[in-house]
Amino acid sequence: NWSKAYINNRAALPLCKLSKKYSCVEDEDLAADLKLHLQSIRKFTHAQDLVDYLSIPANQATHGFKKTISLKTAQRWMMKLGYRWKKEPTGQYSDGHERDDVVYYRQNVFLPAWNEGQSQMRQWDRDALSDPSVLEGDEEIGQRLVVWFHDESTFYANDHRKQRWVHMSEGAVPQPKGEGASLMVADFVSADYGWLRSPDGKESARILFRAGKARDGYFTNENIVAHAEKAMDILQKYYPHEDHALIFDNATTHLKWADDALSARKLPKSPSKSWGITVTKKDSSGKAVLGADGKPLKEKIQMADGELPNGDLQPLYFSKGHVKAGWFKGMAQILIERGYVDALQLRAECKDFKCPSPAGEVDCCCRRLLYSQPDFASVKSVLESSCQARGIKVIFLPKFHCELNFIEQCWGYAKRIYRMLGPSESESVLEQNVINSLDAVPLSSMRRFAVRSARFIDAYQKGLNGVQAAWAIKKYRGHCVLPPSIMQEFDDVHPVPATL
Repeated sequence: NWSKAYINNRAALPLCKLSKKYSCVEDEDLAADLKLHLQSIRKFTHAQDLVDYLSIPANQATHGFKKTISLKTAQRWMMKLGYRWKKEPTGQYSDGHERDDVVYYRQNVFLPAWNEGQSQMRQWDRDALSDPSVLEGDEEIGQRLVVWFHDESTFYANDHRKQRWVHMSEGAVPQPKGEGASLMVADFVSADYGWLRSPDGKESARILFRAGKARDGYFTNENIVAHAEKAMDILQKYYPHEDHALIFDNATTHLKWADDALSARKLPKSPSKSWGITVTKKDSSGKAVLGADGKPLKEKIQMADGELPNGDLQPLYFSKGHVKAGWFKGMAQILIERGYVDALQLRAECKDFKCPSPAGEVDCCCRRLLYSQPDFASVKSVLESSCQARGIKVIFLPKFHCELNFIEQCWGYAKRIYRMLGPSESESVLEQNVINSLDAVPLSSMRRFAVRSARFIDAYQKGLNGVQAAWAIKKYRGHCVLPPSIMQEFDDVHPVPATL
């Protein structure tokens, strides 16, 4: 009929009245059952799971199906149910994050050290984030504390973006294998000033290091201490009107003690003529002395003096004039000089150093008793001693807590820019690309990253663990601190299943 009407009157166009297509998965009961079934499978669900679910006669009868659906239909239904086939979103690393010793250090060492100077730190609001020149609140508190976060990161020559506009005429071309030449960067950053440098930018604390046996070697504790000294030179020269604290990762390279530091680990109980600390022999420039076989030579040095309860120094070796002059005294004699007259009756060490004595009792063996002595228990790292000697505080982050060091996000921002640059065909181009990428990170972004890390610190202060903190930071991403009721809110959203 519509065709004849159109022939008679070409101005009267026919209207197409198609009915709206209806998908069975739009039924709320069916969609709810399918979602519940997929959730029961946990993470690794497939479209085939819907096909299998609707192939069960009981499920077909419940929802009025005569047969199951096809795989193609199941794939469309997965989209309608809110699923997407893509890489799984990743969050912060959780390995060791909630280990007992790590949590103890976070709650009882790091957070108190942070709280001690938090009232002197600048707080960033929207105006300060949008205007990098703002350093607010200086008139309210006289001496400000600027916190500088340290870290290292490595850039690779062949690390560049893989996706771009490719012309249809382009074909496959040979490409380099592997990551290519590397360049390690070590630097300090603060939310107040950005990268650590002089106000005119001519002096910088940044270090570029070509790690490798045949290159600059490896970044050791000596390099870390030298880097800290370089940073402190800039701080005391250009920023003397403020207090400063350096924040380092809790890495063994940063925590290294001096070679002659006090340690009860391998001390003999009785006097010894030959005992000493074995270290690598070094020349006057600090480089290892190599033997004929190319391996570093070793030598023995004496352990540093201890400290008696009255504050006097206690040499750990017999002095001149003694029948055993130059000998190591042994743990028993050291303890006797400290007032433990029965030290000779104690064993040197409990088996495997697993002392059976109750908590608080440390007199089961000489080694445990010496471990508990204040001077042995409070040995500071070389890095900490160097910084404190110049009046600058050092704080070590908890292990596995990279979310507290906002320089990690600065690295990520710089690497995103680096991957957009041209290929680093030589080491000189690699170095220049790395410098340009780092200098392109805006101060306003650094402050946003710092605020995010501060929210994690606030979450841990309120008693949240890693999972709870990550949830809270996402929920309150526009806030500098979390509300006091955050624990109750988390429990309301994540109720604990009832147990019988």
